[in-house]
Amino acid sequence: MTRKQKAGHRRWGARGGKVPGSRRGDIMAPQQRSKVMSRIRAKDTSPELALANQMAAFGLMFERHCPDLPGKPDFVFRGVMVAVFVDGDFWHGFRFPLWQHKLSPNWRKKIGATRARDRKNFSSLRRRGWTVLRIWEHQIERDPTGCANRASEAVRLRVKKIGRTSGAL
Repeated sequence: MTRKQKAGHRRWGARGGKVPGSRRGDIMAPQQRSKVMSRIRAKDTSPELALANQMAAFGLMFERHCPDLPGKPDFVFRGVMVAVFVDGDFWHGFRFPLWQHKLSPNWRKKIGATRARDRKNFSSLRRRGWTVLRIWEHQIERDPTGCANRASEAVRLRVKKIGRTSGAL
């Protein structure tokens, strides 16, 4: 169990209810917030690297951050058309309706736009015939092997469905 889990890092509302609390203003000065935000990476995050290591241990061969596909999936199995996105709980709004009331309007707008963009990208990939997996940060933190197994199973099912193995494994 990680330190975050011991400290009760994730607190979702009981039975689908809202998370208790009210909106709180930013506690950092704009310059300090800018410095903190500039250190947040879009690629090669800890959850991505953990999943990449587990999938490699499963013997899966994948491409990373493909700019030719909508949303630049974090992992792509092009031969069988499986795209895997690793999404941060905060940035992509895991259970967003339950805690959006605690955010400032700017953050609500930003995360809402990210969620809309994600829906559009996933839909576009699915219309093109891709299988899309979304794996959340907390799922990888809890069970990286299980997440890699989900990706492996999706690849296996697509191989079975389309009968093609080139570039899949």
